[in-house]
Amino acid sequence: MNSSVRMGRIRGVPLRIHWTVPLLVMLFGYSLGSHTLPAGVPDQSNVIYTLAGLAGALLLLVSLLAHEAAHAITARRKGIEVQSITLWALGGMTDMGRPRAAGAVFLIAVSGPFASLIVAAIALGAGIGLDTLSGWAVPAAVLLWLGWINLVLAVFNLLPAAPLDGGRVVQALMWWRTGDQDRAERASARSGQVLGILLIGLGWIAVLRGALSGLWLAVIGFFIMIVASAERQRARLTPALRGVRAAAAMSSPVETCQDWLTAQRCIEDVAVRARHSTLALVDFDGRPSGLLHLPRLARIPAPQRETLRVRDVATPWSQCTTCAPDDFLEDVLEKLSPGRGLPILVTEGQHLAGIITAHDISRIVQRHAFRGTQSQ
Repeated sequence: MNSSVRMGRIRGVPLRIHWTVPLLVMLFGYSLGSHTLPAGVPDQSNVIYTLAGLAGALLLLVSLLAHEAAHAITARRKGIEVQSITLWALGGMTDMGRPRAAGAVFLIAVSGPFASLIVAAIALGAGIGLDTLSGWAVPAAVLLWLGWINLVLAVFNLLPAAPLDGGRVVQALMWWRTGDQDRAERASARSGQVLGILLIGLGWIAVLRGALSGLWLAVIGFFIMIVASAERQRARLTPALRGVRAAAAMSSPVETCQDWLTAQRCIEDVAVRARHSTLALVDFDGRPSGLLHLPRLARIPAPQRETLRVRDVATPWSQCTTCAPDDFLEDVLEKLSPGRGLPILVTEGQHLAGIITAHDISRIVQRHAFRGTQSQ
């Protein structure tokens, strides 16, 4: 996820914190300290409510991390590569490879809610114990709140709609029963779109009735709908790209530009005749050094074009998406990180062999659709 900062590792998996996490802490901390605790434990000072609210929000963040860590640990035990765990305002996301068996999908999916249920049980038990044995009302109330929140989180995540864990469970069961992974993924994604629309509708109804908390429900619904739509699109692409190697999808030869040219010289000599919206840059030795996006080149102010080198406005080679001609296109796309998208540069050693753009992928999908129509 973009706009996140790396904050360490959990069992070898990079942990990233999105900039919206402080908003999550402030929102839940304020709600707990100004409403929930005063209603449940009255006659305490504002300082105690504030500190307890902040502590509860931080504990909630830790519980969200436990939920995502359970996904990541289970995935790694099943031999699936896990790129990162990201915490953000709506919870967490675990970026991992695509499971190759229905059983792996099922176990990874249920591990998160199971972790939340464990946290809920521990928090509720500790809260009841503190309140009964010691009379520490405020810490007990915080723990009880944390327990109920995690219980709700576990139940909500088990709703049968992607990208929620319940959607993954349905996907795994359908895949196991029918043997058709693509069909199972499409069905799970469709259910996610429906759930997202329902949550948006319920959220706005709540807002119209005076409950501002409905906005949060609508935002969650919008996120679920967007992610489910993206997963449905990916499920439609996967059959078309399966078994296709990068060499079969790439366009060749690659349009290149010397990275030492000025922006003006590049525009006059290369960009005006370019067929793609990107150019591969090469250094003095002819080795690829970056990727130049022509819309970015066009935005350079005219007075700077005579002195600014194209390498100064290009994406460095280290941040470009690359693959070998024999790599399967499905695997390459699956490993794309948020900061590295299309186009994909196909390389042989230190030489450019071709480029794969969104148009090239659309062409592969169209061919697959034509073959499917002819076979019916």
